[in-house]
Formats: sequence, C-alpha cells, structure tokens
Amino acid sequence: MLAYLKSLIFGAATGDILPSDADDRVAAATAVLLIETAVMDGEFEADERATIGRLLMERFGISENDVDALMVETEQAVADSVELFSFTRVLRSDYDHADRVKMIEMMWEVAYADGVIHDYEANLIRRATGLLHVSDRESGEVRKRVLEQLDKEAGAA
Repeated sequence: MLAYLKSLIFGAATGDILPSDADDRVAAATAVLLIETAVMDGEFEADERATIGRLLMERFGISENDVDALMVETEQAVADSVELFSFTRVLRSDYDHADRVKMIEMMWEVAYADGVIHDYEANLIRRATGLLHVSDRESGEVRKRVLEQLDKEAGAA
C-alpha cells in the first residue's frame, strides 16, 4: 500500500501497484485526507490519532494493528505530499455522494478532535469539499452534526 500512496503523491503510473482491493485504495486515500487534516495545524496530537484510528476501524472494519500500520505508512506519505487532487479523485470515483459527505464529516471529526479548529484545517476541509463535489451547505450541515455530537459527549462525561 505504501507504493500506491507514493504513486498517488508523485504521479507514477499506478497500474501495476494499485492495491488489488478497491477497499484498500479507498482506505489509503481516506487515511491520507484524515491525517492531512490532523497535521494542518502543525501538530498530530493523541486525540486526533485516536479519532482517526477509530474512524478507519469503523468505516473499513480493519483491525487495530492494520490501522496502526496504515497510519505509519500514511504519515510518511502525508509528509511528502503537496496536493489533494489524487486522493480526492480516488474517493470521488469509488464513493457515492453519501459516502463523500461522510468523508467530509470524518474530516470535521478529526479537526475538532483536539478541541480547537485551526484555520488551516477548516481551509483544507473547504478545499476537499469542492474536490469531492460536496456542497458547502452539506459540509456545514455535517459540521453542525459533529459539533452537536461532541456537545452530547461532553455533557455525558
């Protein structure tokens, strides 16, 4: 999967190194966007890491060990990455509209995981929203849902 991530970043031909399973391809692209969201403020905190791990396990049904390995590979790919288009293209082609909206919701969850939304995180999500062909209105609605869920969790704690 690391070779596939590098091919997305550096634009290599991906025909021979694409993961054979479409779920692997989508999981890799999802992990990249979530980690990119987390590191946009210059820090990758434990709360953000835990949120990403939980989201990937819930979304793709992969084990904790596999999530850990995917996150290690993805962190390196994100450190070398300078663009979003390749990753959002994978998600746009393999996800239906509802799944793309869910992707934006997951990005908002990661952005709020450390309790503070940074301007860079919000900007990244805005760019990803456009690249995933999700409306600003839908992004705003899922952002509100995330905030409501966080308020409920804070009230229960």
